Amino acid sequence: MGKYWSPAVALEHHATRNSAGLFDESSFAKIKVSGTRAGEFLNLICANNVVKGIDKTTYTQALNKKGGIVSDYTITQVADTEFLIITGTAFLNHDKGWLEKQMRENNFDQVEISDITKELACFGIWGPNARKILQKVTDFDLSNQAFGFMNSKMIKIKDISLRATRITYVGELGWELYIPAKESLTVWLALLDAGKDLGIRPCGYRAIESLRLEKGYRAWAGEINTETNPYEAGLGFAISSKKDNFIGKASLDAIKGKLSTKLTALTFSDIKDVAMGNEPIFINNKVVGRVKSAGQGYTLNKAIAYAYLPAEHTNPGTSVEVEMFGVKKVATIMAEPLFDPEGGKIKA
Repeated sequence: MGKYWSPAVALEHHATRNSAGLFDESSFAKIKVSGTRAGEFLNLICANNVVKGIDKTTYTQALNKKGGIVSDYTITQVADTEFLIITGTAFLNHDKGWLEKQMRENNFDQVEISDITKELACFGIWGPNARKILQKVTDFDLSNQAFGFMNSKMIKIKDISLRATRITYVGELGWELYIPAKESLTVWLALLDAGKDLGIRPCGYRAIESLRLEKGYRAWAGEINTETNPYEAGLGFAISSKKDNFIGKASLDAIKGKLSTKLTALTFSDIKDVAMGNEPIFINNKVVGRVKSAGQGYTLNKAIAYAYLPAEHTNPGTSVEVEMFGVKKVATIMAEPLFDPEGGKIKA
C-alpha cells in the first residue's frame, strides 16, 4: 500500500498544477512506421485521421472489427512517409504485434514497422511555468501562436537536436521531448537548472496517474480495452467523421447513438476512500457496475473512480454506493472532465 499513499505523490501533483513537473517517460514505447504506403496503412488501422501533415500530432485508437479498442496512442507525422507512434510502457509487444498483423493481413508490404524505444528518451514537462522554463534553454519560439497544441517541432537544447511535441497527459500546458538517449541526461539537467527558480520538481508515474484521473484521460487496460468502444468510453471525439473506411467503422456506425452503458466519473468526499479496482457499485441496493480505475485527486481534494454504468444512471449529481472492503461508501456521479472543463490550461 505504501507506494499508493506516499506523500511525495501529492507534492509532485501540486508542483505540476502550480509550477512545473518534469517527468521521465522514457519507458514509453516508441514505434516508427515508414514507407510509401505508411499513411494509407495507418489511416486504415486508426479510427482518427492521422495524416494531417508533417509535424502534426493526433490522438487515436486502433480498433478491432467489433469496434473494441485494441490500442490507443499518439501519432506524429514526421515526414511525408514516416510516422512516430508513442504508446504505453508495457504495450510495445501488444501494439507493435497488432500493427504487424494488420500489415500482413491487408497486404501492406511497402510499410516498415520498427521499435525505436531504446533510441529515444522521453521527458514530459508540464505546468503553468513549463513554457517559461523550456524557453530558457531553447531559441525556438514556444509561443502559443508559433507552437500550438498538438503540434510537433524539431528544436535544440544545449546544441542537442530533439523533437518537442506540445501535448499533455496531465491536463496542463507542456511538451513531451523525444531526445537521443545518449544525450538525454544533458537535457534533463538543463531543464532542472532552468526551472530551479520557477518551482520545477522531478515527478513520477503515480503523480501522472493522479493528474490524469482528474482530467479524465483514459488509459488502455485501465478504463479501455478490446471489450469497450470509443463511444461508451467518451472518446467519440477521436473518431474521424470524414474517413470512408477504417477497421471497426461498420460496427461503430451500427452502435452510434444506441449506447446502453457509459464510462462515468465518480467522486468521494473523503480523499482516503480510494477503490483498488473491481468494487461493486450499487443503486437502490442493486449492482449496476464495477470500478475500472481509481485514485486520489489532490487538486479536487477528493477520491476519484471511473466505472461503466447503465446510461440511465449516469446523470451528474446522482448518488451511488461503492462497496470497499465490505463497507459501502457514498460517491457522486460527476460531469467530465473534473478538472479545467474548458481546457484553457492545455491551450494557454
